Amino acid sequence: MSLFVMAGGGTGGHVIPGIAVARELSRMGADVLFVGTERGVENRMVPAAGFRLEKIRVGGIKGLGLMTRITSLWRLLSETMEMVVQFGKWEPAAVFSMGGYVAGPPVLAALLRGLPLVVMEPNAMPGVTNRWTGRWVTRALISFEETARFFPEGRTELTGRPVRDEFFALSPKSDGEFTVLITGGSQGSRTLNEAARQSWPLFRQAGLPVRFIHQTGTQMYESISADFRSSGMDGEVTEFITDMPAAFGRADLIVCRSGGTVSEIAAAGKPSILIPYPFAADQHQLRNAEAFERAGAARLSLDKDWNGQRFFEMVRELYNDGVRLRTMGEAARHLARPGAARRAAEILMETARAN
Repeated sequence: MSLFVMAGGGTGGHVIPGIAVARELSRMGADVLFVGTERGVENRMVPAAGFRLEKIRVGGIKGLGLMTRITSLWRLLSETMEMVVQFGKWEPAAVFSMGGYVAGPPVLAALLRGLPLVVMEPNAMPGVTNRWTGRWVTRALISFEETARFFPEGRTELTGRPVRDEFFALSPKSDGEFTVLITGGSQGSRTLNEAARQSWPLFRQAGLPVRFIHQTGTQMYESISADFRSSGMDGEVTEFITDMPAAFGRADLIVCRSGGTVSEIAAAGKPSILIPYPFAADQHQLRNAEAFERAGAARLSLDKDWNGQRFFEMVRELYNDGVRLRTMGEAARHLARPGAARRAAEILMETARAN
């Protein structure tokens, strides 16, 4: 039975695609082992999904103080050498990287061992680990055509990022009140929350029949929900949406950040207004949003410009232009890549057999 090492962690954006690919590998009869950290979400999500997790101690390097960078570099080197030793015992058929600093040691160990390395890069701008090691990868699985320039010619495939089947299965919304879904991710976004709060009087004054579904995150839930109840607006404010595909299905327009959510927007074929998180590594959220805007699938607004007035004006504009709204949704659907997890697993199996 072939063993595949899954490298990457820290956030759900790195871990969830890896779990999806791991499940496909398991269905094909392969064994899977994740490498991650104690403090990352992988410590909870990977065992819950039924997979083994080998823990390492490693931290980020970019944007940190000198002493912290020195400590992180030392841990990177020491954990890489430990991974080299472990790979000699495990004898993995290939290493699959979802990126992030957690992927550093197993990726470097794979290169030192001469093992096949397959990376998944879901962003238009690759993360630092994938950029540093890009020239040596066996295969690179990408979500945007422009990402191919960061990897050797002939080694990329436009597979997309694994997305739950429920997003692809959504039917086009054709009736009911015009609904705007606002989500800043599971932790929420102060910028998006405040802009929504500022916009309610404007919608009320204009008499625009808009309904809101708003995921606030934990920190601002109490204040936002209280103000929403007194605003007289129609809709619901929630701390966390447990069934996000269902929320997508009820929405005519999605207002959100532009990280991993853009893959779900594409799968659902929904028009969107994207407000990139300004402190995302290497501005990858901005690059994602720009790619969607170029494709005609989304409107882009910078975080510094996003407020209640702009929110109101952009929603009103799209509300009054049903043709454009429909065209944006169709353009988003054209960016979707169904079967990404299955294809990634097939490529890993092919790579292992060829080695």
